[in-house]
Amino acid sequence: MKRTDIIATVGSAHLCSNHENDEYSYVRAAGGKRKLQNALGRKPAHEILDIRFESNGVVVLVETKVRYTKKDQEQLKEYVDLEKAVHHSNKIIAILANTRDNKLGVWKSEVDDDHKLANETVLDSMVHYESLFAFNPQNDREKVLKNTSHLNETLNKMDIAPNLRSQFVGTILLDIRETIKRLGITDINSANILTLKQHWQSLTPEQIRAGIEVTLKDLLKESTEVELKIRLLQSNVLENSKVKNLKKKNWLTILDEIVTGIYPYINPNSSEGQDILNLFFTAFNKYSITDKNQAFTPDHIAHFMCRVTDVDCTKRVFDGTCGSGSFLVQAMVLELADCSKQKLSQADKKKLEEDIKKHHIYGVEIEDTAFGLATTNMLIHGDGNSNVIKDNLFHCEDFIRRADPDIILMNPPYNAVPINIPLEYQAGWGTGSKFDPTKGLIFLKFLSDVLVNINKQRLSNRQPKKEIKLAILLPVAVAKAKGGNKDKQIVELKKELLEENTLEAVFSLPVDVFYPGTSVTVCCMVFTLGRSHKRNDGTTHETFFGYFRDDSHKKKKNLGRIERFDSSNKSLWKQTEELWLDLFRNKKTVDGLSAKKAVSGTDEWLCEAYMKTDYSKLTQNDFQQTVNNFLAYLVKEGRTYESN
Repeated sequence: MKRTDIIATVGSAHLCSNHENDEYSYVRAAGGKRKLQNALGRKPAHEILDIRFESNGVVVLVETKVRYTKKDQEQLKEYVDLEKAVHHSNKIIAILANTRDNKLGVWKSEVDDDHKLANETVLDSMVHYESLFAFNPQNDREKVLKNTSHLNETLNKMDIAPNLRSQFVGTILLDIRETIKRLGITDINSANILTLKQHWQSLTPEQIRAGIEVTLKDLLKESTEVELKIRLLQSNVLENSKVKNLKKKNWLTILDEIVTGIYPYINPNSSEGQDILNLFFTAFNKYSITDKNQAFTPDHIAHFMCRVTDVDCTKRVFDGTCGSGSFLVQAMVLELADCSKQKLSQADKKKLEEDIKKHHIYGVEIEDTAFGLATTNMLIHGDGNSNVIKDNLFHCEDFIRRADPDIILMNPPYNAVPINIPLEYQAGWGTGSKFDPTKGLIFLKFLSDVLVNINKQRLSNRQPKKEIKLAILLPVAVAKAKGGNKDKQIVELKKELLEENTLEAVFSLPVDVFYPGTSVTVCCMVFTLGRSHKRNDGTTHETFFGYFRDDSHKKKKNLGRIERFDSSNKSLWKQTEELWLDLFRNKKTVDGLSAKKAVSGTDEWLCEAYMKTDYSKLTQNDFQQTVNNFLAYLVKEGRTYESN
């Protein structure tokens, strides 16, 4: 990296030199050696910095080396100490830059391991370095959880319906964020909180609601189906009778709780902050579940499925039954996080991030309330709702073609009504079918057929066949089906699917994964769509099976299933997720956890059928629990009776 390139990139207008060759002498800046020693409190080991930039109270100190080492960090640390001694109030970015290559080391305020900026991998502009000192809320998961619970109680006292709360608080959070930007607030301190309170105090409830509507219209202006999204947000939230009946004091209480108890503890510009933001939004879904048929995909399972399918900043992701948008949010967050790992300038990262939001995330949802939730959910995570539409998946082949997905993530309805499914997909169902007898597998069949049609066209144009990675949640009953009249429809679909697609893996998930929603037990199936399960030489692809029943979560009243942490406060789930991914990616077979097997459409697609038991982990309690469960089953079936 040449010196001239460094100056041009950061900005020659901000270069500060007081020595030959554009260097910077701290002796000259202090007014002599004695003054510098007095200010520093000792004799400095180094005095002349290679390059110094300054703008708006922020300085960038650059020391160049042919190939910098750990020892050179001590020299850079000395310059930071000198800067603080001579210019007391400046905010400091310190950089070691190689002249042989483009390798950088960047530190903020101090030169030590805690202050190194790992994501700063390319030299950037002065504007970018100034932005590193802009207000960034500090992530605090515990405070957000605690304050979210309190906010839920507040909304309950104000008679805001449980199924409205998630979207209601989401729209308010969006308006708060935009109001803070508009007022030029850069920190949540007592003075700025007072400014916000005075602003809202000057408004009537009607004006507060109108302000939220204006915010939403502005945020959605480049989205598809803008009018529909606004109309649904109006009818579902702003025009709701309970919301319209809120008094000014109610609004001020809600706004204050979010501003002081939620907003300062979520930094949406970090991966952890995005996780906490999702936790805040989806917590209200958990509070609101009253329909035991609801199957909201837990965030950690959605995150796992994104990683299984290798979501990164190059992939286009589609969800044909997106619900509240859990898969789309997780995919977008992972893609945006992947941007920071790329060796790009901040300006180029911004372009990539915008491209991801506008062209990488696609979703379809048929139900009004869920569609509104998805819209709000995507907005609070930084947009990405541009290509989320309200429609029936079976009517969306053209939309899927435009989406051109690399990855599909889905949790389809398990009891869809036939009226929403085309007649050609109901062959053999019988006239008495009230619900989809394939338990959601028909949605996968439709997507497979769409890709078959796409590939016919590609082959006719002499283009290579397209393949898509797909991960889908389906009831265990689908995986178990292997014959008989009861399973006939499912087995036929399984056989047809393997003609066109490869079954890469099936993971048995926790039995209560949707608690407190539906009690159905599900598995995650992973396919490569567009590549037959049988190879050209006639051999069958081996499928990986994971027995992933323990996800290191526990049930908690009103919160559903939550993470468990070890004695060092480290997430047990994160350790479990890494184990699961390692087993899958390396196709490891471990007794009690995984197996490999070549299967057909008439076989059972579950790990339990093929793995070996790890008897070393069995205890007397396991035996007793099995006996108890068997006895309970016999009593339930009326085949035995309890005695006195």
